[in-house]
Amino acid sequence: MITKRIIPCLDVRNGRVVKGVNFEGISDVASPVELAKFYTEQGADELVFYDITASFEERALFTDILRETASQVFIPLTVGGGINSVEDFDRVLKCGADKVSVNSGAIRNPSLIYEAAKLYGDQCVVISADVKRVDGVFRVFAKGGRENTGMEAVEWIKNCVNNGAGEVVLNSIDTDGVKGGFDLEMLDKVCSAVNVPVIASGGAGKIEDFITLFKTLPKVDAGLAASIFHFGEVRITDLKQAMREAGIPARV
Repeated sequence: MITKRIIPCLDVRNGRVVKGVNFEGISDVASPVELAKFYTEQGADELVFYDITASFEERALFTDILRETASQVFIPLTVGGGINSVEDFDRVLKCGADKVSVNSGAIRNPSLIYEAAKLYGDQCVVISADVKRVDGVFRVFAKGGRENTGMEAVEWIKNCVNNGAGEVVLNSIDTDGVKGGFDLEMLDKVCSAVNVPVIASGGAGKIEDFITLFKTLPKVDAGLAASIFHFGEVRITDLKQAMREAGIPARV
């Protein structure tokens, strides 16, 4: 049976890891370089690095801190933020990324996923979707969750996968930072619509939230979280032990 992945997320702004609630109220946490090293040693399966204001500020992702962070990581590293062209893919891959996550760039230019997948392979292209309920409909948001695109999320994600995205990170804005559990309804809809790995993001508050996620939705491949790992509320080693005890395959 394929092991379920546990993925810490580094939301980086101005070279520092930060965290907010519902994508707002941002506060400083730590150095991404130190955290990357720590999580590699702690047994994280992968790591995600987001330059969270690159798209909103309409600039390229900062590569100096990325290169330094990548040098400390010996597990797969996914990088996103300000990815608007195949040249941006090339730049972050050369800095040490294994996969590239695209969100606002694909909304602006839907052919970007197809072009990148053709050049670098599906396994390298990750669609990261920031999704929120608006009048009962799942809508895609751009620019770090600031801008409602009006697009229905499940269809949008399905189209991205059909164009070559090899993995989906589903960020629920409704549950982000709230620590009340993952957005199971939203995840179920997306898992039923695509046949590539889906990573759950937004809402983890305790070990039991991951157990519930994987038990309720066996199709979900990975759980991603930030603050509970950053602030030591959940240790990855403890989480994986609990997963194994619950019969959920995990790499220890």
